[in-house]
Amino acid sequence: MTRSAPAFYARTGSPIGDLITVLHIPYTVWHLSYVVIGASLATSVDGLILVGTLVAFAFGLGVGAHALDELHDRPLSTSLSTAQLRLLGWGGLAIGGAMAAIASFVISPVALIWGAAGVAFAAGYALEWPKWVHSTVGFGLAWGAFPVLVGYWGQAGAPSLAVVTVAAAAAVLSMVQRALSTPARMVRREVEVASASIGEHIWNRSELLATWERPLKLLVVAHVLLASGLLISHWL
Repeated sequence: MTRSAPAFYARTGSPIGDLITVLHIPYTVWHLSYVVIGASLATSVDGLILVGTLVAFAFGLGVGAHALDELHDRPLSTSLSTAQLRLLGWGGLAIGGAMAAIASFVISPVALIWGAAGVAFAAGYALEWPKWVHSTVGFGLAWGAFPVLVGYWGQAGAPSLAVVTVAAAAAVLSMVQRALSTPARMVRREVEVASASIGEHIWNRSELLATWERPLKLLVVAHVLLASGLLISHWL
């Protein structure tokens, strides 16, 4: 039996495919949507600031953290070299940090604090240090609540009860993502044959994976649509 891809979005087998796989594009888009949702909670949205915030998260989270995660223990089994992953990982975090430095002049010096926290979250989660950052709660805070708060702060400059509540919801949704993706990853990467019996029906390996991965795919689309709708409400 040929072992399935290490993730439903994986395209390993070529340099471009390995790069696409490492970027975790569906999940990166999911978490970038939280930046947009946070920004859209503000009274008005500055498009330039929003784009800058998205660029910072795209490189820091989408490129940097994911490349460092692959460098740490090769969960996706790509053929990208150690040097390439280091360049992507630390380079992505450097660009994210540079965007925070620019924001410190454009918006407020407080942007440096957000930037430092973002780099710490991204590197800490990928390298699994400290351990709590790599936990389910840590994932929810770093990949769900944090982008909502930063997205809103970039537009409004101060937190509010509403955005804290939405950030908490984003944290829980990110925890849902991890709860669904963890067993799917285990089956994809560690088990070649799997089945489950429910009454008279026997689910095979593909059906088992679908029970976790179909909701994940739908949640990606739902978050993109939600973020888009909230942003459109400001500009149309």
